[in-house]
Amino acid sequence: MNARPLSLEAAAPQPISRRRWLGCALALAGLVAVEGCAAYRFGNRSLYPQDIQTVYVPIFESDSFRRNLAEFLTEAIAKEIELKTPYKVVGSPEADSVLTGKITTDTKRVVIEDPYDYPRETQINMSVEVRWVDRRGAVMGQPLSIPVPEELVILSNTGMLVPEYGQSVATAQLQAIQRLATQIVSLMESPW
Repeated sequence: MNARPLSLEAAAPQPISRRRWLGCALALAGLVAVEGCAAYRFGNRSLYPQDIQTVYVPIFESDSFRRNLAEFLTEAIAKEIELKTPYKVVGSPEADSVLTGKITTDTKRVVIEDPYDYPRETQINMSVEVRWVDRRGAVMGQPLSIPVPEELVILSNTGMLVPEYGQSVATAQLQAIQRLATQIVSLMESPW
């Protein structure tokens, strides 16, 4: 075996190259940035309460004489929850939360008439009372700034009926129902 004598140059630590130093600095900065953002949430999951996974939506009640409005509204809300939230709609009252409601008013109002008093534009108005509670019965959702009981939210929306565009009362009702469903699901977001 040939043993070479160690030179002082080989035993001395080599200086860190500029590229290696920059790589280490960037890795450290990335680690600090990720650690600093550990409490942040990303995606639509960040908009909604974290302790809820499932929502039970029983068929809404209705004070309206028009048939199937409550069923249409319940279906629209369930689809909107599945589409826009991280929650799963289930068919069991043992879910993490329960969203109940009641259609309180359903009116039709003529907005524009022609010279012969035929309606040219009609407005369909619907109002709904909504209540969202968790498994323990605690009220969920955003705090309200209007003077109604905290556990009850009253929402209303409209649909327009213009016969010249091929619309009917049914299409105007579905338009109002879709708007109400969007409004109800947006109330499920966590307050900022």
